[in-house]
Amino acid sequence: MSDTIMPAKAIGGFGGAQLQPGDPAYDEARTLFNSMVDKRPALIAQCESVADVVAAVEYGVDQGLEIAVRAGGHGVTGAALSEGGLVIDVRRMNQAEVDPDARTVKVGGGAIWADLDNACQPYNLATTGGRVSTTGVAGLTLGGGSGWLERKLGLACDNLLEVELVLADGRLVTASETSNPELFWALHGGGGNFGVATSLTFRVHSLPATTLAMLFWPASAGPEVFRAYRDLIEQGAPEELGGGTLYLTGPPEEFMPAHLQGELIVGSAAVMMGDEHELREVFQPMFDLAPEGALVAEMPYAELQSALDDPPGYRNYWSAAHLNTLPDEAIDLFCGRASAMPMPSPSQQALLPWGGAVAREADRWPLPHRSASWTVHPFGLWPDPDQDTVGIAWARDLVAELKPFSTGAVYLNFIGDEGRDRVVAGFGQANYDRLTRVKGEFDPGNVFHLNHNIRPA
Repeated sequence: MSDTIMPAKAIGGFGGAQLQPGDPAYDEARTLFNSMVDKRPALIAQCESVADVVAAVEYGVDQGLEIAVRAGGHGVTGAALSEGGLVIDVRRMNQAEVDPDARTVKVGGGAIWADLDNACQPYNLATTGGRVSTTGVAGLTLGGGSGWLERKLGLACDNLLEVELVLADGRLVTASETSNPELFWALHGGGGNFGVATSLTFRVHSLPATTLAMLFWPASAGPEVFRAYRDLIEQGAPEELGGGTLYLTGPPEEFMPAHLQGELIVGSAAVMMGDEHELREVFQPMFDLAPEGALVAEMPYAELQSALDDPPGYRNYWSAAHLNTLPDEAIDLFCGRASAMPMPSPSQQALLPWGGAVAREADRWPLPHRSASWTVHPFGLWPDPDQDTVGIAWARDLVAELKPFSTGAVYLNFIGDEGRDRVVAGFGQANYDRLTRVKGEFDPGNVFHLNHNIRPA
C-alpha cells in the first residue's frame, strides 16, 4: 500500500465490491485507456445499483474524499481516477433495454457503446455513438457525443431523451425536456459536472445497412488527397456519409501493401449509412485517386463500430482545432506538419467533416463549436514515456499552426487539460455563465470537479 494513501473504511450498505490498495483486483480496476495516468485511489467502489451510487456519493462527501466517476475510462485527462480519493465505478451498471416500437434505448450509466449498439442491432436501430465501441456512453454523450453518424443524426446528445442522475447530496433526479429542463440543457455538453449518471435514454433510428471503406496512399499524396476530400464534402456529399481523412502509420494488416506498412501514410475512411453500391457511388472521387491499399466492407453497424477500436495501453495526448473554412493554405499547413514534425506511432492526425445535423442544432445546446465545418484532431498514441515531449509538442504545434483558421471554439471531449480559457471556449462565455448557475443549483460545493470543470456561480 502506498505510504501516502490512508486506508478507507468500508461504505455501509454497499452491495458491490470495494477495492483498496493491496487488493488483488485493485490495479486492474484503476487502469485507464490512457496509460500516462497512474493514480492510486484510496477506495474504488464498484457499484451494482443506483442505491450503491447513492451510498458511495454520500460516503465520499461525508469523508471529505475527492470523488471521481469511472465508466468507459477513455477520457484523456484521467478524470475517472482520483489520487487518494474515491472512485465511483459504475461499469457493472451496463444494462441496455430497447423498445423497438417507441424506438428508444435505455442504458445504465456504466454502459459502453458496444452494449448499446449490440442491443439495438437485432432491430436494425442505432444512434450516433463514439467512433470506437469501448468508449463510455455517459461520458461521451454528456460531453456532446461526436461519431460516424453525426452529419445525419446529430451528436449523441441530440438523441438524448432523459438522464437519471445522483446529485452530490445523494438525491436521485430525472432530467428531460419536462423535468429539470435547465439541468437537461446543461447535460448536453456540460459533462460530468452535475452528478453521477445512472441511466440514459436515447432516441434510435432505423439503420438497415452500413458500409465501411478505408483507402490508403503514401504520405506524399497527402495534399492531393486532402483537397479531393474537402471538395467532396463541400460540394454536397450526402449527410449519410461520415468519416474522415488522416495521416497514420501503416498497420501490418492484409489489406495494407507491404511497402506502406510501418510508414507514414494517408488514409481516407468512409462510413456510409447505406449499402456498398451507395458508398462507392458517393466516394468515387476518392477511388479515382488510385489508392494503393483499400478495404471495402458492408457490415452491421455494431460490427462496424468495433472494427476500428483503438488499442489500450498506450500513452495518450489529444487536442483539436475547429475551422469554418478549409482553404488550400490550411491544407498545406496541415500536411506540412505531418512531414516536418515526427508523429509518434500509432498516432493519427485527422481531419473530420462536420456540418449537416451537427450545425443545425448549433444554437440549441451549450456547444458553439458545432457551427464549424471541419475539425482537426491530433490523436496522440505512443508506448514509450520517452516520447511524451515529442508527442505532446506535435499535437499542440499542429493546433497552434492552424489557429489563424480556427473558430476559437473547441469540442472538449477531443482535448486534454489545456487551461481555463479553453474550457470557456468549449461553451462560449454566455453559455458558460449559464452553466455556472446550473452548477450552483445542483452541485454548489463543486463535488464533481474532475473534468473540464464548470465552477458553481
